[in-house]
This record gives sequence, structure tokens and C-alpha cells, in this order.
Amino acid sequence: MSAARQPKAPSAQRLTQVLVAPIISEKATMVGEKRNQVLFKVLRDATKPEIKAAVEAMFKVEVATVQTVNQKGKTKRFGRSIGRRDHVKKAYVCLKPGQELNFSGEAA
Repeated sequence: MSAARQPKAPSAQRLTQVLVAPIISEKATMVGEKRNQVLFKVLRDATKPEIKAAVEAMFKVEVATVQTVNQKGKTKRFGRSIGRRDHVKKAYVCLKPGQELNFSGEAA
């Protein structure tokens, strides 16, 4: 007889920490041009609603959808020892039509 639990809204401090860095690469540029998506490196425990709220709050744009990918860290050799890069969570943020995000700082 319990009602469906409503997720509580993330705090403003949490939203500022969710987005770690934008991913700027050839693949990210192609996806941005083709599908109007932007890639971000996000915290590993970030949820899709948190990512959406963070992007909308920080960049003042409307987000259509968020897709996430958990990428395992590569195993690398450092001389004799073997180490591993950190695991990373990526977020593909799809913007609504007419919305645009510009990281270069240039006014269009």
C-alpha cells in the first residue's frame, strides 16, 4: 500500500560535482554534429536524472535524453610493473532541437 517513491531532488552542491569534464575528441565532435549530443565525463555514481539536471543548470540548455556508458580502465605497463587506468563513466547528453553547447568560449 505504499505509494511510488519520488526521487528527491539533488542538491545544488551535488549538481556542480556530477560533471567532471567535457570530452572533446574526434568521436565526440562527430556525434555532436550528427546527433546533437555532447559527451561528458561524469562521476561513477551519477544517475541520469542528476546528469540531466546538472547540464540544464550549468549551461542553461534543454536536455532531451541522457545515455551513459561505463568504460573499464585499460591495463597498462609502467616499466616492470603493471597498472590500470581508472574506470570512467561517460554521459552522452542529447540536446533538444535548436539547443547548442559551445565550449570554445567564442560567441556565435
